[in-house]
Amino acid sequence: MTSSVLRFPRPLRPGDRIGVTSPSAGASGDAATRIDFSVEWLRGRGYDVVVGECMDGSGLTSAPAEQRAAELTRMLADPSIACVVPPWGGETAIDLVDLVDWDVLAAAEPTWLVGFSDLATVLVPITTRLGWATLHGDNLADTPYAVPDGLAHWLDLAGAEAPVVQRDSGLVAGWVRFEDDPHATRWAQVGEGRWEVLGGEGADADRVDVSGRLIGGCIETIANLAGTPYGDVRAWAEGLDEPTIVYVEACDEHAVNICRYLHGLRLAGWFDRAAAVLVGRTTAPDHPQMTQREAVVDALGRLDLPIVWDLEIGHVPPHLPLVNGALARVVVDGDTHEITQTLG
Repeated sequence: MTSSVLRFPRPLRPGDRIGVTSPSAGASGDAATRIDFSVEWLRGRGYDVVVGECMDGSGLTSAPAEQRAAELTRMLADPSIACVVPPWGGETAIDLVDLVDWDVLAAAEPTWLVGFSDLATVLVPITTRLGWATLHGDNLADTPYAVPDGLAHWLDLAGAEAPVVQRDSGLVAGWVRFEDDPHATRWAQVGEGRWEVLGGEGADADRVDVSGRLIGGCIETIANLAGTPYGDVRAWAEGLDEPTIVYVEACDEHAVNICRYLHGLRLAGWFDRAAAVLVGRTTAPDHPQMTQREAVVDALGRLDLPIVWDLEIGHVPPHLPLVNGALARVVVDGDTHEITQTLG
């Protein structure tokens, strides 16, 4: 089951209802305080926020898989809910992808599903099976952070009616620990970084100007979908009128495992129709005999595709939100480092 007929949720507006549920890990202690603050932050900006029952942070997941799948299905199919966002990621959202009621969702109007990390395990099949655009952006706990120059807040991207242009922010940031300040709204700056084009040959080896439909997520989670009915990106891409732009980012696996996962995605056809690959900034460890950069080049260098390295699209904040299914143009040329997304 795949659907290459893309459907975009209506633009998100203040006054709309946002559902909060955790398809993976819940919240407790200082983390729960942060989630409560984030809910009130959204309410303070005019959104009607409803919190589901699957939020318990005492275990690995917020509830049994059947319960999490049912609540996610209910929220996504509820016409009064315009957007669903989790508190954050987790470890095993893959246990619910075959429990979601796909027939119910196929009959519903598309709803925004927003988040990153383990939520990518759900974002990808929602896009490839239903054709719904999904938003790889901040989880709820990150939503109150101020957006640096060049980037867009996920709320603004989900509410866009015109193309959205984002540019290299130059910022490498870090989270403020919940126990230090659960009400933080400013990233902790830890350094500077710039997008870079890897490899290539010829006079234009350091330049990129490509367009395609976005799809991707956290390497450690989406790699487990490859070769299953919930991650058939090859079939989805074959039904599109445009090529794809695949984006990936590593959480915390060392470089050799990341290399394996990327080869697995390559062998499963994830890059067969790609015009480029975007790679997120990472602090995941190197292997004694392979760096994270070398892992990417080893697995993807043979594709003869431009690879744009060190984007703000993952586990190193700030976050550059991307819409799976959006038509994107990526330009890296001298001082121009930008991505434009058109929702539709």
